Amino acid sequence: MINKKNLLFEFLRMVFLLAAVSIIAFLLITKAPIDPLTAYVGTESTLSQEAKDEIAEYWGLNDPLPERFMTWLNHALHGDLGTSITYKKPVSQVIMERFSYSFGLMAAAWVLSGILGFILGILCGLYQGSILDRGGKLFCLAVKSAPAFWLGLLILMFFSVYLGWFPIGMAVPMGKLASEVTLWDRIHHMILPALTLTVVSMSEVVLYTRQKLVEIMNSDFILYARIRGENQFQLVIRHVLRNIALPAVTLQFASFSELFGGMALAENVFAYPGIGTATTAAAMNADVPLLLGISVFSALFVFAGNLIANLLYGVFDPRIREGR
Repeated sequence: MINKKNLLFEFLRMVFLLAAVSIIAFLLITKAPIDPLTAYVGTESTLSQEAKDEIAEYWGLNDPLPERFMTWLNHALHGDLGTSITYKKPVSQVIMERFSYSFGLMAAAWVLSGILGFILGILCGLYQGSILDRGGKLFCLAVKSAPAFWLGLLILMFFSVYLGWFPIGMAVPMGKLASEVTLWDRIHHMILPALTLTVVSMSEVVLYTRQKLVEIMNSDFILYARIRGENQFQLVIRHVLRNIALPAVTLQFASFSELFGGMALAENVFAYPGIGTATTAAAMNADVPLLLGISVFSALFVFAGNLIANLLYGVFDPRIREGR
């Protein structure tokens, strides 16, 4: 069983994390050089100064920063994250609508990056020093160093522009009614963004799995198993997989932060209407309520991934569960 004290500690840590994220995000957003009133009415607006003052009063833009933050915090604790200046909708509604698109994208990339990264890591570890191993490590290091949006642009240019196999962007075909959009249409538009996120996210799993496998294959109990006559396949199935699978799973859960960050860049490249594009639009319009809501939501999302990883370590490793 999971230690209740540890759960209480994680809950308190989450509360402090959300408080810190909220305060820092609020200060950074409000001090940004973009004026939210100008972004709302437009630079060439013909509204009178009185009308602009009324808008600023409605959004609370003239109040002192501490008062604005406490007002937002009071409403947030009651489930009201405010109204988005960009989309003219409640922030919670915007986040849920956009996250419904992002969730499928992240889920597909998370599963594919874990499976493909695990398999490639095993192959690189088993054939250590081979062309496959060197090529795999070079690929992972190159992908790890390259920006996600740059990889997305390369994938977009090759598969959409040159080959014409996939649409250039969006989540559904343009010009189609919502009732006419099929499941295949959604999957077809999601393939390239999911492929980009998969390539970006799988490098850590590959390198970790490879290193772990190499260490296990050089251990004493593997040597003893070889002496008993077990072949390579038996060694991997009986001894190696059980020692590297669970740490790889926990590592995959801990990678939520990178997945969330990469998703924001990939969605903007492919004009995918998820949380990432909503974040960019909110930043360009100085949409404080939406940016604060997305910041808190992303912190919760990343914290959930790290918490699951910590709990899995405790479940699968008795030494951690017992506090040793």
